[in-house]
Amino acid sequence: MTSMSSDGRTVGRTNIQKAALAVGAVFLLVGVLGFIPGITSNYETMGFAGHESEALLLGIFQVSILHNIVHLLFGAAGIAMARSAAQSRNYLLVGGAIYLVLWLYGLLIGLESPANFVPVNTADNWLHFVLGVGMIGLGVALSRGTARAGRTTTAH
Repeated sequence: MTSMSSDGRTVGRTNIQKAALAVGAVFLLVGVLGFIPGITSNYETMGFAGHESEALLLGIFQVSILHNIVHLLFGAAGIAMARSAAQSRNYLLVGGAIYLVLWLYGLLIGLESPANFVPVNTADNWLHFVLGVGMIGLGVALSRGTARAGRTTTAH
């Protein structure tokens, strides 16, 4: 996405917009991959929700139909919010906070309990931690220059 600046120059995405777009695209890809047998092992056991699903994305991360849909929606949100630097920053910061909450939730619930409705396993929990810290880190680090300058895009 490019646009024109007030002086007629073509401007492109800021680094924070590129980061939100990349994170969103990865979540979208993960959501799609979760529905592909072979990439998701034990595919035939995948249920809509609940810890009973034995389907494992890449043979590691427990998934369900609901889990895959959440990834698809989160990815679509990142792509949509990459339209502006402010929305990109919000996506990375709020999304990162959501993933840290999911990490804590996954640590506190019993993995075999009905509370594990998404479902998550230990690998998912630690991936959620890395995603939360990484997204917040990107949101903070990449918004510093943009916020000071008061601009949403940079010229190339």
